[in-house]
Formats: sequence, C-alpha cells, structure tokens
Amino acid sequence: MPILNKDMTLCISLSARPSNNGTRFHNHLYEALGLNWIYKAFAPTDLAQAIAGVRGLGIRGCAISMPYKEDVIALVDRMDPSATAIDSVNTIVNDDGVLTAYNTDYSAIAQLIERNALDPASSVLLRGSGGMAKATAAAFRDAGFTDVTIIARTEKAGRPLAELYGFAWAADVGDRTADIIVNITPIGMAGGAEADSLSFPEAAIDAATTVFDVVALPAETPLVRAGRAAGKTVITGAEVATLQALEQFVLYTGIRPSDEQVRAAEEFMRVQ
Repeated sequence: MPILNKDMTLCISLSARPSNNGTRFHNHLYEALGLNWIYKAFAPTDLAQAIAGVRGLGIRGCAISMPYKEDVIALVDRMDPSATAIDSVNTIVNDDGVLTAYNTDYSAIAQLIERNALDPASSVLLRGSGGMAKATAAAFRDAGFTDVTIIARTEKAGRPLAELYGFAWAADVGDRTADIIVNITPIGMAGGAEADSLSFPEAAIDAATTVFDVVALPAETPLVRAGRAAGKTVITGAEVATLQALEQFVLYTGIRPSDEQVRAAEEFMRVQ
C-alpha cells in the first residue's frame, strides 16, 4: 500500500458494526493494481454529517451497511435504477460533489441464486425486513420464486415488504419449514447481543435443503455452522460480501480486476 499522501483517493464504509471485510478486500486490490487509493471503515454517530463529509471532502466512494441502507436515500442527489427499484442503497459514488446511489446487494444475491442452481419451485423462508431484505426478496422474486414467506416481528415493516413482492408474511418462524431458509437479520452477527444465537430453529434447518445466511461477520455464523453440520447446501454472507464489494470496486475505480485478483482479495479478506 502506498504511503499516505495528499493525492491519495479515499473510499469508506458506514456501518453500525464495521468489519474489516471491505477494508481488506478493497485495499488488497488497490495494492495489486498499483492504485494510490485507500479504504477505511467507520461507525458514524450522525449519518447526515457523515454523508456531508463524503461530499465535502471529496471521498470517492462510500459503502452503506445496516442499518443505513434506507435512511441514506434522502441524503444523496441521484438514485441509480438498481437502488430505485428496491428503495435501498449500499453504494454511493461521488462525482465532483454529486452523490449517486447504487445497490450491488441485489446483483450479488441474484448471482448466488444462479450459481447454486436454486430451484424456483422451492419454498423459501426469508427472515428480515430491512434494506438488505428488500434486495434479497427482489432477487428471489426476479428469479421466479413465488412460495416465499417474509418473517418479520414488526408487521409495519414485514407486511408491506411481503406485499411489495407478492409474498406471504408472518411475525415469527414458529414451526414453519421450507426448502430454503435465509437469514437477513443481525442474529449471529459478531459483536451483537445475539452473536451466538441461531436465526432459525433446528427443526427448520433439518427440513431445509439450502441454508443461506447473509451475515458476513463471522464467515461461519451459528446458522452456517449448523447448516454444514446437517449436510445442507450452505451459502454464506462472506460470498455475498465478495460479490457486492467487487461491483462496488468497479463503480469506484472504473477497473474490473481479473478473476485471479478477486480470488486473492477474497482469500486475504477471509484471513482475519
């Protein structure tokens, strides 16, 4: 990595619980490609002030994580169709003070659905109702899934999300089971109050064929470990993080790294 200097381009991430995933992934690629760039994660105390800083300091790119993916919409100048379609933002690009919002979460989820050959005839339990849940629900809908239930304790958030995509809503998992279970809540996230908790009951894990946890830190969440132990097809949040971060990198730099460079950055990201 170059020594800090006045000409260095800065990119950042904003999250309530920052991780080193994006920091390691992006900085590894900057070094591999010889770019005079640096990436740093932050936990903002005031979102509006943080976004004003992006604009005022000429910060080139800003990744947006939970719980800011919807709140940030009012603070940008333009919405790319990828963000407008689901009213959720995970990426901001700064072009000379003009902030454009994108969403690369959707494309990451869509790629993983395709890569794992998930059958659209499968039933799905999707637990969560925030911005990432919108991206995930939209990706499953667009992949042809119709038997999907949104699990969200708050009806005010869960029911509208379900109705938006033509899905069912339930307040809790209860004794429900499905072919595919997807966690898009902070349950199992490192540093949280429920870091050691399962986001789905063991009965739901046993009944599923595919276990999908969007939580990226740790890479092996309690749900992922339980899914592996039960011999299920497992999709991890680390995979989501790699795919969405790659598209962010391209938006920020205009450069698409080779597959080999991306694999090296992913390996570097995971060894923490």
